Amino acid sequence: MTLIDMLSLYALIAIWGLMLINVGLSVGGFIYYIRVNRTDGRCELKEYPMVSIMVPAHNESIVIRKTVQALLNLHYPKDKYEIIVINDNSSDDSAEVLKRIQFRNPDRKMIVINTDNISGGKGKSNALNIGFAASSGSVIAIYDADNTPEPNALTLLVENLMADDKLGAVIGKFRTRNRNASLMTRFVNIETLAYQCMNQAGRWFFFKLCTIPGTNFVMRRSIIEKIGGWDTKALSEDTEISFRIYRMGYKIKLMPLAVTWEQEPQLLRVWLKQRTRWAKGNIYVLKENFRYVFDRSAGPMRLDVLYYGLVYILMLSSLVCSDLIFFLSVMGFAHVTLGGFSSILWIMAILVFILNVLITLAVEKNEFNLESAFLILIMLFTYSKLWVVVVVNAVIQSANDAIFKREVKWYKTERTIETNKGPGEIANDHKKNE
Repeated sequence: MTLIDMLSLYALIAIWGLMLINVGLSVGGFIYYIRVNRTDGRCELKEYPMVSIMVPAHNESIVIRKTVQALLNLHYPKDKYEIIVINDNSSDDSAEVLKRIQFRNPDRKMIVINTDNISGGKGKSNALNIGFAASSGSVIAIYDADNTPEPNALTLLVENLMADDKLGAVIGKFRTRNRNASLMTRFVNIETLAYQCMNQAGRWFFFKLCTIPGTNFVMRRSIIEKIGGWDTKALSEDTEISFRIYRMGYKIKLMPLAVTWEQEPQLLRVWLKQRTRWAKGNIYVLKENFRYVFDRSAGPMRLDVLYYGLVYILMLSSLVCSDLIFFLSVMGFAHVTLGGFSSILWIMAILVFILNVLITLAVEKNEFNLESAFLILIMLFTYSKLWVVVVVNAVIQSANDAIFKREVKWYKTERTIETNKGPGEIANDHKKNE
């Protein structure tokens, strides 16, 4: 067996192994979704706690008006929540936009914190720490500046959190508001539903594990006080704080009926910058927590650390090997001699991938169709390959940051003006008219 054959065999075994893990998570997630959809997700409380909704925002005037309006329209008791917008060293007209909203809603508790380049401008974690210092709620909710949560989202999250003392946080589901804006947003929509949302559901169903997604979640104030706030060195502050919550012995639950709609990158360059930041942040978290894989006292958290390790080590290496072998074979520099059976396994892997993703879309209205199947096939050979570029770039940047002791910088995703109503706004309008 040649070196090329061994690399091909490694890639084939690794990819099939990872795919079977995802299929298993999808099955568990599908069952959990079915169970939740049979209920209304409510756990009504005798008394509702005070909630501080924090919205970190840097140059978000394009989307912030829509976001704050959605937060003002939440069905949670009006006297039981405050909205804190941290306008973090913005150079656009965000301050004026927020001031006008405050003026039009004098009876609502809305706090706007305008930072400069001395106190602010250092990333989302720093902005959240600033907002937390001004908050008063026993429950903290986080929404990104491009989010329009459905009216019942906060109520569902808070009720589920307060109904179980073992929960440190409860997360909701996020959907793509600008799904039809470009081919890129169509890919992101499928990825979000099939992997981020469904995998979360599967991990909760089997292991009672979830990772905070960065938006549309609530957590106990006491936890943030105990851990000392958000880690300003972490680009993926959501994943980082999730592992610290695990280590405190708490669980993080998914409530998929609590939905927010967000704007996703429409352009490739914007997507690449966003995902590189995510990858760098997750690599940092993996590096800081990998030792817990061998610590029995870490409990189920070890499975999540191992899962991240599989994604960023095993998947990356297997995809690099398979792509390299394919390129060398096309150029005539290499030849795989494993025989036709390996080709059959590769074809089967493609079919299983498409079928798995397509089935996970079946829990959403208007997503399970032939168009989605065609997009999934295109994704496999285009969008999915970009993940390798993103992670390799993130590894190189992380290494350079460590070698040259560079300060970690947080890239804020660029926003675009939405001229037409997206599916999220249509859904909200429908709920208002019911």
